[in-house]
Amino acid sequence: MARKRKAALISLSFALSAGLVVLAGPAESRLPQQSPIDVTHGAVRYDPTLPLLHVSYHHSDVRLRYVQKDADTPGGCTARHHEETEEAEVEPGTAHVTLSGVRYDLVQFHFHTPSEHRFEGQATPLEMHLVHRNAAQELLVVGIPLKAGAPSAVDKVLAQLAPECGSTVHVGDVDLNSLLPHERTSARYNGSLTTYPFSENVTWFLMKDKTVSQATISRFQHVFTGGNARAPQPLNGRSVVLDRPHI
Repeated sequence: MARKRKAALISLSFALSAGLVVLAGPAESRLPQQSPIDVTHGAVRYDPTLPLLHVSYHHSDVRLRYVQKDADTPGGCTARHHEETEEAEVEPGTAHVTLSGVRYDLVQFHFHTPSEHRFEGQATPLEMHLVHRNAAQELLVVGIPLKAGAPSAVDKVLAQLAPECGSTVHVGDVDLNSLLPHERTSARYNGSLTTYPFSENVTWFLMKDKTVSQATISRFQHVFTGGNARAPQPLNGRSVVLDRPHI
């Protein structure tokens, strides 16, 4: 069983590149179920009874905006706060997921460098977080590692980055379904927001990686030179549960 868990984890990590280890910002919360985490094979288990995540993503007009955290700070338009990012806004109702009969609508997606989640300590250059909210205001976030390779829909979203103190960028029509990996297998755990106020009771789904061009990676990292990823947080006894035995 341990070998199976380890094999599944290795598959999930998709040969994650180990070259990026810089983290931005301290671990600012002492709450017990914080995100992100380092997924280790000892924490992974398979549960065949888990309800699958049903995805219904369609086309949407997308705008990209810079999320600023230091607007009241002198020089805030040029300094890079470690919680700032580029955030894509979607049209309401164009994408949602369903878990156990509960609908969660996609409200935005954003990016971190390097990836916030680790697999056996390894990171990818970028990670995309797709943030969903249900009618009870509960959050479900899908995390997707992004590594250098063939261009994908992510390249279109990040082709022109929004300035920190300026207008949003009109990306245009995006097939939101193409942002996700073809195989929707996931590893899930209970965690938190990775930025202030670090609220817990966030359901995380970690999916397989997608590729993005090196040019896009470099463009994003040129803006966030110090990174905008939170350090991995302790598992504190939590399990990471696979919804299929092989990923």
